[in-house]
Amino acid sequence: MAGELCGLSRHKERHLGEVSYPRKHQTSTSQKSLGYLLHALSKRRPNVERNGSRTDMKRTLLSWSTGKDSAWSLHRLRQQNEYEIVGLLTTFNQEANRVAMHAVRRSLVEAQAKAAGIPLWDVDLPWPCSNADYDSVMSETCKSAVLAGIEYIAFGDLFLSDIRAYREKQLENTGLQPIFPVWGLPTRELALSMIKSGVRAKLTCIDSKVLAPEFVGREFNEQLLSDLPPGIDPCGENGEFHTFVYAGPMLKPILSVEVREIISRDGFVFADVSLTHSDVDT
Repeated sequence: MAGELCGLSRHKERHLGEVSYPRKHQTSTSQKSLGYLLHALSKRRPNVERNGSRTDMKRTLLSWSTGKDSAWSLHRLRQQNEYEIVGLLTTFNQEANRVAMHAVRRSLVEAQAKAAGIPLWDVDLPWPCSNADYDSVMSETCKSAVLAGIEYIAFGDLFLSDIRAYREKQLENTGLQPIFPVWGLPTRELALSMIKSGVRAKLTCIDSKVLAPEFVGREFNEQLLSDLPPGIDPCGENGEFHTFVYAGPMLKPILSVEVREIISRDGFVFADVSLTHSDVDT
Protein backbone atom coordinates (compact mmCIF):
# COMPACT_ATOMS: atom_id res chain seq x y z
CA MET A 1 0.00 0.00 0.00
CA ALA A 2 1.37 3.40 -0.98
CA GLY A 3 3.18 5.26 1.76
CA GLU A 4 3.60 2.46 4.25
CA LEU A 5 7.38 2.54 4.37
CA CYS A 6 7.47 5.90 6.08
CA GLY A 7 5.77 5.26 9.34
CA LEU A 8 2.08 4.86 8.59
CA SER A 9 0.20 1.60 8.86
CA ARG A 10 -1.86 0.23 5.99
CA HIS A 11 -5.28 1.05 7.41
CA LYS A 12 -4.14 4.63 7.94
CA GLU A 13 -2.43 5.11 4.59
CA ARG A 14 -5.52 4.36 2.50
CA HIS A 15 -6.45 8.02 3.01
CA LEU A 16 -3.14 9.51 1.92
CA GLY A 17 -3.69 13.20 1.35
CA GLU A 18 -7.41 13.01 0.78
CA VAL A 19 -8.09 16.19 2.73
CA SER A 20 -8.82 18.98 0.25
CA TYR A 21 -6.77 21.78 1.71
CA PRO A 22 -5.95 24.55 -0.76
CA ARG A 23 -2.46 24.12 -2.12
CA LYS A 24 -0.07 27.05 -2.02
CA HIS A 25 2.48 27.27 -4.79
CA GLN A 26 5.79 25.85 -3.60
CA THR A 27 8.76 24.43 -5.43
CA SER A 28 9.44 20.83 -4.41
CA THR A 29 12.50 20.57 -2.17
CA SER A 30 12.84 16.80 -2.19
CA GLN A 31 15.48 16.38 -4.89
CA LYS A 32 17.41 19.42 -3.71
CA SER A 33 17.26 18.26 -0.09
CA LEU A 34 18.37 14.73 -0.90
CA GLY A 35 21.25 16.02 -3.02
CA TYR A 36 22.44 18.24 -0.21
CA LEU A 37 22.07 15.47 2.34
CA LEU A 38 24.02 13.01 0.22
CA HIS A 39 26.91 15.46 0.22
CA ALA A 40 26.61 16.37 3.90
CA LEU A 41 26.21 12.80 5.13
CA SER A 42 28.79 11.13 2.91
CA LYS A 43 31.32 10.77 5.70
CA ARG A 44 30.88 8.88 8.95
CA ARG A 45 31.41 10.87 12.11
CA PRO A 46 33.41 8.79 14.58
CA ASN A 47 32.60 9.05 18.28
CA VAL A 48 34.84 8.46 21.26
CA GLU A 49 32.95 6.02 23.47
CA ARG A 50 33.34 2.81 25.43
CA ASN A 51 36.60 2.99 27.33
CA GLY A 52 37.94 5.77 25.11
CA SER A 53 38.04 3.71 21.92
CA ARG A 54 36.82 5.17 18.64
CA THR A 55 33.54 3.75 17.41
CA ASP A 56 31.17 4.47 14.57
CA MET A 57 27.55 5.05 15.45
CA LYS A 58 25.05 3.19 13.28
CA ARG A 59 23.81 5.70 10.74
CA THR A 60 20.04 5.67 10.79
CA LEU A 61 17.05 7.34 9.19
CA LEU A 62 13.99 7.67 11.38
CA SER A 63 10.59 7.31 9.76
CA TRP A 64 8.92 10.52 10.93
CA SER A 65 5.15 10.91 10.86
CA THR A 66 5.27 14.00 13.16
CA GLY A 67 3.50 12.10 15.95
CA LYS A 68 4.37 10.97 19.43
CA ASP A 69 5.53 7.44 18.54
CA SER A 70 8.09 8.77 16.06
CA ALA A 71 9.21 11.36 18.58
CA TRP A 72 9.54 8.80 21.37
CA SER A 73 11.51 6.53 19.04
CA LEU A 74 13.97 9.39 18.56
CA HIS A 75 14.20 9.87 22.31
CA ARG A 76 14.91 6.19 22.96
CA LEU A 77 17.46 5.90 20.17
CA ARG A 78 19.35 8.88 21.51
CA GLN A 79 19.37 7.33 24.98
CA GLN A 80 20.81 4.09 23.62
CA ASN A 81 23.83 5.95 22.22
CA GLU A 82 24.20 3.32 19.51
CA TYR A 83 22.42 4.92 16.55
CA GLU A 84 23.23 8.23 14.89
CA ILE A 85 19.98 9.67 13.58
CA VAL A 86 21.06 11.44 10.41
CA GLY A 87 17.66 12.25 8.96
CA LEU A 88 13.93 12.36 9.60
CA LEU A 89 12.27 10.58 6.66
CA THR A 90 8.82 11.95 5.83
CA THR A 91 6.63 11.44 2.79
CA PHE A 92 4.39 14.28 1.66
CA ASN A 93 1.35 14.37 -0.53
CA GLN A 94 2.73 16.69 -3.19
CA GLU A 95 -0.69 18.03 -4.14
CA ALA A 96 -1.76 18.94 -0.58
CA ASN A 97 1.80 19.69 0.60
CA ARG A 98 1.02 17.86 3.83
CA VAL A 99 1.99 14.68 5.63
CA ALA A 100 -0.25 11.74 4.85
CA MET A 101 -3.14 11.03 7.22
CA HIS A 102 -1.91 13.40 9.92
CA ALA A 103 -2.58 16.22 7.41
CA VAL A 104 0.29 18.20 8.95
CA ARG A 105 1.67 21.18 7.08
CA ARG A 106 5.19 20.87 5.65
CA SER A 107 6.24 23.99 7.57
CA LEU A 108 5.43 22.24 10.85
CA VAL A 109 7.56 19.21 9.95
CA GLU A 110 10.42 21.51 9.02
CA ALA A 111 10.07 23.23 12.39
CA GLN A 112 10.15 19.85 14.18
CA ALA A 113 13.31 18.83 12.33
CA LYS A 114 14.97 22.10 13.25
CA ALA A 115 13.97 21.70 16.90
CA ALA A 116 15.30 18.13 16.88
CA GLY A 117 18.55 19.26 15.26
CA ILE A 118 18.21 16.65 12.50
CA PRO A 119 17.92 17.19 8.72
CA LEU A 120 14.55 16.48 7.16
CA TRP A 121 14.49 13.92 4.34
CA ASP A 122 11.32 15.10 2.66
CA VAL A 123 10.04 12.85 -0.11
CA ASP A 124 7.25 14.10 -2.33
CA LEU A 125 4.70 11.60 -3.62
CA PRO A 126 2.36 12.38 -6.51
CA TRP A 127 -1.37 12.40 -5.96
CA PRO A 128 -2.99 10.16 -6.94
CA CYS A 129 -0.14 7.82 -6.05
CA SER A 130 -0.24 4.29 -7.39
CA ASN A 131 1.69 1.48 -5.77
CA ALA A 132 4.05 1.56 -8.75
CA ASP A 133 4.64 5.31 -8.30
CA TYR A 134 5.29 4.84 -4.63
CA ASP A 135 7.64 1.90 -5.10
CA SER A 136 9.65 3.85 -7.67
CA VAL A 137 10.03 6.93 -5.45
CA MET A 138 10.93 4.95 -2.35
CA SER A 139 13.35 2.71 -4.23
CA GLU A 140 15.30 5.80 -5.26
CA THR A 141 15.14 7.14 -1.70
CA CYS A 142 16.55 3.89 -0.31
CA LYS A 143 19.35 3.97 -2.89
CA SER A 144 20.18 7.53 -1.86
CA ALA A 145 20.27 6.48 1.79
CA VAL A 146 22.65 3.61 1.09
CA LEU A 147 24.92 5.89 -0.95
CA ALA A 148 25.04 8.22 2.06
CA GLY A 149 26.32 5.38 4.23
CA ILE A 150 23.04 4.86 6.04
CA GLU A 151 22.46 1.34 7.35
CA TYR A 152 19.15 1.41 9.21
CA ILE A 153 15.63 2.84 9.09
CA ALA A 154 13.83 3.10 12.43
CA PHE A 155 10.04 2.83 12.71
CA GLY A 156 7.73 3.78 15.57
CA ASP A 157 5.44 0.76 15.32
CA LEU A 158 4.17 -0.60 18.63
CA PHE A 159 2.47 -3.97 18.20
CA LEU A 160 0.90 -4.54 14.77
CA SER A 161 2.85 -7.58 13.61
CA ASP A 162 1.56 -7.50 10.03
CA ILE A 163 2.84 -3.96 9.62
CA ARG A 164 6.23 -4.91 11.00
CA ALA A 165 6.41 -7.89 8.66
CA TYR A 166 5.50 -5.63 5.74
CA ARG A 167 8.29 -3.19 6.53
CA GLU A 168 10.82 -5.96 6.91
CA LYS A 169 9.82 -7.41 3.55
CA GLN A 170 9.92 -4.03 1.81
CA LEU A 171 13.48 -3.40 2.97
CA GLU A 172 14.81 -6.79 1.92
CA ASN A 173 17.75 -6.47 -0.48
CA THR A 174 17.86 -2.69 -0.18
CA GLY A 175 20.99 -2.54 1.99
CA LEU A 176 18.91 -1.05 4.81
CA GLN A 177 17.81 -2.82 7.97
CA PRO A 178 14.61 -1.93 9.86
CA ILE A 179 14.67 -1.37 13.62
CA PHE A 180 11.74 -0.87 15.98
CA PRO A 181 12.81 1.04 19.12
CA VAL A 182 9.37 1.16 20.79
CA TRP A 183 8.12 -2.25 19.72
CA GLY A 184 6.22 -4.24 22.33
CA LEU A 185 6.03 -1.54 24.98
CA PRO A 186 2.68 -1.64 26.86
CA THR A 187 0.82 1.26 25.35
CA ARG A 188 -0.83 2.73 28.45
CA GLU A 189 2.45 2.75 30.34
CA LEU A 190 4.14 4.14 27.25
CA ALA A 191 1.59 6.94 26.91
CA LEU A 192 2.01 7.90 30.57
CA SER A 193 5.80 7.84 30.25
CA MET A 194 5.61 10.18 27.28
CA ILE A 195 3.35 12.61 29.10
CA LYS A 196 5.42 12.57 32.30
CA SER A 197 8.61 13.19 30.32
CA GLY A 198 7.18 16.41 28.92
CA VAL A 199 5.90 15.25 25.54
CA ARG A 200 3.14 17.58 24.38
CA ALA A 201 1.04 16.82 21.33
CA LYS A 202 -2.20 17.76 19.61
CA LEU A 203 -4.59 15.24 18.11
CA THR A 204 -4.57 16.16 14.42
CA CYS A 205 -6.83 13.42 13.12
CA ILE A 206 -9.41 11.08 14.60
CA ASP A 207 -11.41 8.22 13.18
CA SER A 208 -14.98 9.35 13.82
CA LYS A 209 -16.21 5.76 13.62
CA VAL A 210 -14.59 5.10 17.00
CA LEU A 211 -14.07 8.54 18.56
CA ALA A 212 -16.31 11.57 18.91
CA PRO A 213 -15.30 14.53 16.71
CA GLU A 214 -14.66 16.60 19.85
CA PHE A 215 -11.45 14.66 20.44
CA VAL A 216 -9.68 16.24 17.46
CA GLY A 217 -7.46 19.17 18.41
CA ARG A 218 -7.23 18.07 22.04
CA GLU A 219 -4.02 17.76 24.01
CA PHE A 220 -2.50 14.31 24.42
CA ASN A 221 -2.48 14.22 28.21
CA GLU A 222 -3.70 12.17 31.15
CA GLN A 223 -7.17 13.66 30.94
CA LEU A 224 -7.41 12.53 27.33
CA LEU A 225 -6.37 9.00 28.31
CA SER A 226 -9.10 8.97 30.95
CA ASP A 227 -11.69 10.16 28.45
CA LEU A 228 -10.94 7.57 25.77
CA PRO A 229 -13.78 5.06 25.33
CA PRO A 230 -13.20 1.41 26.23
CA GLY A 231 -11.28 -0.48 23.56
CA ILE A 232 -9.39 2.54 22.24
CA ASP A 233 -5.65 2.05 22.35
CA PRO A 234 -4.02 4.73 24.55
CA CYS A 235 -1.48 5.41 21.79
CA GLY A 236 -3.98 5.16 18.94
CA GLU A 237 -1.97 2.33 17.38
CA ASN A 238 -5.03 0.93 15.61
CA GLY A 239 -5.54 4.21 13.77
CA GLU A 240 -8.03 5.70 16.23
CA PHE A 241 -6.14 9.00 16.32
CA HIS A 242 -2.94 10.67 15.15
CA THR A 243 -0.87 13.37 16.82
CA PHE A 244 1.54 16.22 16.18
CA VAL A 245 4.30 16.65 18.79
CA TYR A 246 5.28 20.23 19.60
CA ALA A 247 7.30 19.71 22.80
CA GLY A 248 9.30 17.04 24.57
CA PRO A 249 12.82 15.96 25.50
CA MET A 250 13.60 15.37 21.82
CA LEU A 251 12.67 18.91 20.71
CA LYS A 252 14.35 22.17 21.68
CA PRO A 253 12.86 24.73 21.74
CA ILE A 254 9.15 24.13 22.26
CA LEU A 255 7.10 24.89 19.15
CA SER A 256 4.27 27.33 19.63
CA VAL A 257 1.25 26.01 17.74
CA GLU A 258 -2.47 26.64 17.46
CA VAL A 259 -5.45 24.70 16.19
CA ARG A 260 -7.27 26.44 13.39
CA GLU A 261 -9.87 24.94 11.06
CA ILE A 262 -11.59 21.62 11.80
CA ILE A 263 -12.48 19.57 8.71
CA SER A 264 -14.56 16.37 8.44
CA ARG A 265 -14.10 14.07 5.49
CA ASP A 266 -14.76 10.42 4.68
CA GLY A 267 -15.23 9.34 8.27
CA PHE A 268 -12.22 11.24 9.64
CA VAL A 269 -11.98 14.60 11.40
CA PHE A 270 -8.86 16.72 10.97
CA ALA A 271 -7.50 19.66 12.96
CA ASP A 272 -5.45 22.11 10.92
CA VAL A 273 -2.53 22.85 13.25
CA SER A 274 -0.17 25.71 12.43
CA LEU A 275 2.71 27.60 13.98
CA THR A 276 1.73 30.73 15.83
CA HIS A 277 2.99 34.00 14.41
CA SER A 278 6.00 34.13 16.75
CA ASP A 279 7.30 30.80 15.41
CA VAL A 280 6.82 31.52 11.71
CA ASP A 281 10.00 32.37 9.85
CA THR A 282 9.86 35.73 8.17
